[in-house]
Amino acid sequence: MTGFGEQNRLRSTVNSTGGCNTLDTAQAEGVLQMKQRPRIYYSESQKAIMWERWQKGESLQQIAQLFDRNHSSVERILAETGGIRPAPRCRSRLALTLAEREEISRAMVARCSIRSIAASIHRAPSTVSRELRRNGGRRRYRASQADHAAWARAHRPKSCKLVTNRALAQSWPASSKCSGRRSRLPDG
Repeated sequence: MTGFGEQNRLRSTVNSTGGCNTLDTAQAEGVLQMKQRPRIYYSESQKAIMWERWQKGESLQQIAQLFDRNHSSVERILAETGGIRPAPRCRSRLALTLAEREEISRAMVARCSIRSIAASIHRAPSTVSRELRRNGGRRRYRASQADHAAWARAHRPKSCKLVTNRALAQSWPASSKCSGRRSRLPDG
């Protein structure tokens, strides 16, 4: 049980999250401070480099050293698809293009109706209506933000079958897992 004075001293080192994690407190208690790195989000070109090196047979540690990171950050990227390089993403031909979204944005500023906008870009009025509703409405619609959001929404979080099905992963030939080549399923 701590006294009132002791509670006030402890309270002075507590931050807004309620934890007692100031540097003074850690040094006083002899706690070893670990180097904390900011979270890294790899670009598509960085991921492409990872996949190329992985297919050449380099280790996770060697690949991670290129980015000055631990091997676990590279492992996470490769494990998302079971060690098999994913197909490059591309937009559906049915999705609105950035040019069409720019046209919608300009028409919104000009206070055109949804039907007239749809006619000008040769799309259904419901397509234009849904686009506006998903991306801020008539007053807050911005074409570039809408295009970026649509690209993010289109990403399917579907896991690779080798990740979700352990039995299949164990029976799959190891050479096709690390090389990225597709081979026929094993017999049995």
